Amino acid sequence: MHGNEIRKNTDSAKKQIMTSFIFDMDGTLFQTDKILELALVDAFDRLRKLNLWDAGTPIDKYREIMGVPLPKVWEELLPQHSGEVRKAANEFFHERLIWNIQNGNGALYPNVEEVFKYITDNDHKIYIASNGLTAYLAAITKFYRLDRWVTETFSIEQVSSLDKGELVRSIMEKYHIQDGAVIGDRLSDINAAKANKLTAIGCRFDFAQESELAQADFVIEDLAELMDLTNGDILHANKVRRAD
Repeated sequence: MHGNEIRKNTDSAKKQIMTSFIFDMDGTLFQTDKILELALVDAFDRLRKLNLWDAGTPIDKYREIMGVPLPKVWEELLPQHSGEVRKAANEFFHERLIWNIQNGNGALYPNVEEVFKYITDNDHKIYIASNGLTAYLAAITKFYRLDRWVTETFSIEQVSSLDKGELVRSIMEKYHIQDGAVIGDRLSDINAAKANKLTAIGCRFDFAQESELAQADFVIEDLAELMDLTNGDILHANKVRRAD
């Protein structure tokens, strides 16, 4: 086991999790990969019909940049196209994502509900900070009834900078959070934690990259492992971060 991977709970009766959990959505709670290709193929089929694209659907390219805000995604996928074309493609893609969510083509990662219930049963708080758009996040939250446990879901649309660190900071300010962790699969999540002196917990899931996970305080391979983290682990990591 590597030094930054999770330490197992050896005395659960004496362990207690941290106060606030700020989760990423895509690739952390929601298995975006199950609907990503479906929606992207639809979006590029539409571009082909409009004679705006004549190559294959760049699904591998999207997987590489997964985790950045959608407007930036389309700058990467359609670098030679106008802003108007990118905007229209993004809107259609977003519509198809939501349609697939509402029709049950997506899925949460294993143990999301069990972990959320455990956290809230222990009087701790859950928030979501995502680079996804508001309507998309609302569709996931509604379909899977995540509001049973989540205090509030925040979209990158709520900060003009499109910076996840700023988004996390806005959550901390609104809810007076001093200690806790950001849980996510990409570097934007890890950097958001560090920027706000919170613990960074990396998820070795579908879109994760080892070079990015290496920068996290802890790395997990299943969300259930969060129940093994202790207040001591998190508070120590937070204190070290503040001392840097």
